[in-house]
Amino acid sequence: MASLERHQQIIDIVHQKGYESVSNLCKSLKVSAVTIRKDLKLLEKAGKLYRTHGGASNTNPFTTDRPVNEKEMIQTSEKKSIGKKAATYITADDSIIIASGTTMLALAREILPQQKLIVITSALQVASELVKHNNVDIMQLGGIVRQSSSSVVGSYAEDILKDFFCTKLYLGVDGIDFEFGLTTSNSMEAQLNKSMISVVQKVVVLADHTKFGKRGFSKICGLHDIDEIITDKGISPAIVDQCQKLGIKITIAE
Repeated sequence: MASLERHQQIIDIVHQKGYESVSNLCKSLKVSAVTIRKDLKLLEKAGKLYRTHGGASNTNPFTTDRPVNEKEMIQTSEKKSIGKKAATYITADDSIIIASGTTMLALAREILPQQKLIVITSALQVASELVKHNNVDIMQLGGIVRQSSSSVVGSYAEDILKDFFCTKLYLGVDGIDFEFGLTTSNSMEAQLNKSMISVVQKVVVLADHTKFGKRGFSKICGLHDIDEIITDKGISPAIVDQCQKLGIKITIAE
């Protein structure tokens, strides 16, 4: 196969699937990993795709911090379906942590507790949404307020968490990279998320399909530190397959 023909096939595969691994490209095109990596480097330089760890994507893998009101207008239906599914995991007399992010707000809007529920949260909007329920006890973490996310970060919030243990953490992320792990755009938020992970029984990541193959500035944790990812039906089969190969439970919200 000529290199130009191979390059076009790579572009077609990546744009069709959204993401493809080097190993799968090798199998499909019957060439070595060295050849595929050289091809991807050339195609990225030409602006045809983006290289990621272990593969290629048709979207920029690097994320930037954006205001919460801007994020709230993106992938709204997907976030609603993810939040609705995540809310079904809440049980009677549950105690949960809800981190920051617009998908966390979508979750809060779907919570209709029939019995007592304890919620610890760093997100101001989540607390504001849940305060209308008489049977929800809310512990709002304190600290430095991040205006871009309407949430708190810092040592005060981290220290409070040391005195509690909860059943679940609902965690939002800016990026999910199969090699680098879960990331966010702010280092202080990443540190608070790590503290949250250390005091819960189960970590449930809520992320729409656009978060896969992305990488933010600060690492939260590796994929081995989480229990489940809830995403939407826009996720590509290739990414679902890769999650399953890594032993990650992935739930697709309808």
